[in-house]
Amino acid sequence: MLNQETKRRIDSARDILVGKVPDPKAQVEQITTAMIYKFMDDMDKEAQELGGKARFFTNGYEKYSWTNIMDPKLGGHERLNIYAEAVVKMAENPHIPQLFRDIFKDSFLPYRSPETLSLFLKEINRFTYVHSEDLGDAFEYLLSVLGSQGDAGQFRTPRHIIDFIADIVDPKKDESILDPACGTAGFLISAYKHILKQHKDKPLNPEDKKRMMNYIVGYDISPDMVKLSKVNMYLHGFPTPHIFEYDTLSSEEKWDETYDVIMANPPFMTPKGGIRPHKRFSVQANRAEVLFVNYIMEHLNNNGRAGIIVPEGIIFQSGNA
Repeated sequence: MLNQETKRRIDSARDILVGKVPDPKAQVEQITTAMIYKFMDDMDKEAQELGGKARFFTNGYEKYSWTNIMDPKLGGHERLNIYAEAVVKMAENPHIPQLFRDIFKDSFLPYRSPETLSLFLKEINRFTYVHSEDLGDAFEYLLSVLGSQGDAGQFRTPRHIIDFIADIVDPKKDESILDPACGTAGFLISAYKHILKQHKDKPLNPEDKKRMMNYIVGYDISPDMVKLSKVNMYLHGFPTPHIFEYDTLSSEEKWDETYDVIMANPPFMTPKGGIRPHKRFSVQANRAEVLFVNYIMEHLNNNGRAGIIVPEGIIFQSGNA
């Protein structure tokens, strides 16, 4: 459950950025990068407190540690220069997991104000990495600023709609689950939570939970959405989220993969320039929503179940597909 203090911190971080980074999506990306940066430092500290060694900020990367960047002896311009250099170099850091390198890929600091950065990092510094649902809920609240329409008819689905569909479709722990247009992974996380609730009286053992996580898969055409969905799933306990940058309608690489449960809110609009679907669809169409529905039907296992949000017109309009 999201507490008010966590909500206030996220709102404060956005308020600090808004003068230099007015785009909500860019704000989310800056906060995401900084939070993961801070959490890597937290994990290094935890390892050292338990008698181990730092894993992430080591072998030449020590100067980029969050602890070093937050050193009060550091001047504002020096902090800005180190941080700006660090967010670029982290994608090349061989000591961090591939998931984290993916998150830092193409990251950069879009402003040069030492005052803004210092205030922003001070707010992020209040977050602490813990293996708890609270952190995932905090990140989902941050993602809620993406609720307005995005490119190509993408909408962030309201949480109550996602949870309603998960309840109706009722995924089980041994079933494979796909969202072929996963966005920020809302459906996948709701499916995961739904399964955990089924077993609240007798919680899943670590092996069952690991196997279940491997069955949950998402595709998205947008590298930005892939990055955000990976962070969202990681903060909900998935150590290696199975999220792939993939064009569901034009690529054939994953066509032969089928699933027990598919849930999606695919893009409603066909992008400018149209779609060039491959020839394996059973319907000949050019509208994205029609192709997605066909894709989902084609990729369900026998006795599989799907929950799909589609525009009213796909059912009631008689126009060409």
